[in-house]
Amino acid sequence: MKEPEIIYKDKDIIVVNKPSGLPVHEAQHSTDYSLCDWLLERFPEIKDVGDLPSEALAEEGARQLYRPGIVHRLDKQTSGVMVVARTQESFLRLKEIFKSREIEKIYTALVCGRPKEKTGTIGSPIGRIVTTPTKMGIPSGRGKLRLVKEAATEYKVLKEFENAALLEVHPETGRMHQIRVHLASIGYPVAGDMVYGGKNVCLKELGRYFLHASSLSFSYRPGQRLKFSADLPRELDAILATLPKL
Repeated sequence: MKEPEIIYKDKDIIVVNKPSGLPVHEAQHSTDYSLCDWLLERFPEIKDVGDLPSEALAEEGARQLYRPGIVHRLDKQTSGVMVVARTQESFLRLKEIFKSREIEKIYTALVCGRPKEKTGTIGSPIGRIVTTPTKMGIPSGRGKLRLVKEAATEYKVLKEFENAALLEVHPETGRMHQIRVHLASIGYPVAGDMVYGGKNVCLKELGRYFLHASSLSFSYRPGQRLKFSADLPRELDAILATLPKL
């Protein structure tokens, strides 16, 4: 598996380019090697950085997932830019930046089909599907939802192919699987995403989602705007070169 790349580091933050196939942290029923493991090997000081365990979970005896320094996540099969806190102070500052939506996140996605509207905003709320807790949905879909929250995703078509389109995507909120759920909900699922695009989704042989966190931009300190970017991975660039053009 390809290793993460360190894009930037200072005394407060670490910015990495996460490869597809690497989970950010351990899952509830898995001990797979994760980005957290990789970070702890190189930055052991982050071991005590993060949220304190929930008292409710502790009382129930539930397993606490270890997420040192993690402020936000990318899906296992999504690649791209992530920022990690190196101290508790920076963790709290970054949490506030994300919570107040002072951060600009830009993703690159290839979708199946060509959206009729070349720019748009998808504003459907998102919640967990009661019968499948690992999957998210919108209220107009099938199945009952819980923990439904507002969500908004802007998109712009960058390039069109015969049966697909390359999009620039700006999630204004940070719900689980937000981009994948929203794009699938308007009929244009992310290429390779069999979870929300179904078994007949385009490019399912890709073995990952064609979804990449291209950049993060935020003001960590007053008067200083930081922006970090990561180019599309080679395997995604190679796919674009093979797509039939209009």
